[in-house]
Amino acid sequence: MITTRHQNRSDCTQLNDRYDSDYKIQVYPRKTLIMPTLKIFSTGLVAIALSVAGGCTPTTQQSQNTSEVPPAQSVQATESPSPTASPTTSGQNTLSSSDRQFVTEAAQGGLAEVQLGRLASQRGTSKAVKQYGQQMVKDHTQVNNQLKQLAVQKGVTLPTTIGSKNQQVKQRLSQLSGSKFDRQYLNQMLQDHQKDVAAFQKEAEQGQDTDVKAFAAQALPTLQQHLQEVSSIVNPGNTNGRPTSTSSPIPTSTP
Repeated sequence: MITTRHQNRSDCTQLNDRYDSDYKIQVYPRKTLIMPTLKIFSTGLVAIALSVAGGCTPTTQQSQNTSEVPPAQSVQATESPSPTASPTTSGQNTLSSSDRQFVTEAAQGGLAEVQLGRLASQRGTSKAVKQYGQQMVKDHTQVNNQLKQLAVQKGVTLPTTIGSKNQQVKQRLSQLSGSKFDRQYLNQMLQDHQKDVAAFQKEAEQGQDTDVKAFAAQALPTLQQHLQEVSSIVNPGNTNGRPTSTSSPIPTSTP
């Protein structure tokens, strides 16, 4: 009995040793192959993750910097526009009060000469009065256009009416007709052009603005010609532009 049990134990031990040896042969080689593979695979994943993370961040930062540059340039362009001076403001600052007064009065007088000239061509009786009225419309329209260009250059707003004084003269002449109208109109033209020649000659000599002085000097010969013509019609043989004692111009009222 003792021998049999010992033999059985011996057999069991041999079976266990064989089982262990089989287990070692069958199991351990699998662990040996799997573990290095897992380590290599996990190491590759980590490397890929690091490379992806490291490659995206600079690109995003660079694209952000690139997209931020144009708005900064456009803002700078809009915040610092090149200043431009207004011609109107510059003209008003450089033109003196006396020059502005001359331009304003010349504009009102020029408009009045045109309106009264039209009235003479319509209501005048003599041929000389009609022709003189037409000449006033033509010449003073040209002078008025030159004055408008000068006013724009100097930033001066010209009046669009003839003024209260000239309006009163127009109303009085509008109530006359026949030879009486002719006589009163010619006498009024004689009186007006005497004043105009004196004013334009003074501005041409004593004006402060160069362009205003040039305008006055350019228009002065036309006014002097008008004065000589109307003087020769009113007083034949008198070409000095001064009315004689027989002339009776329309009295001028103050505005």
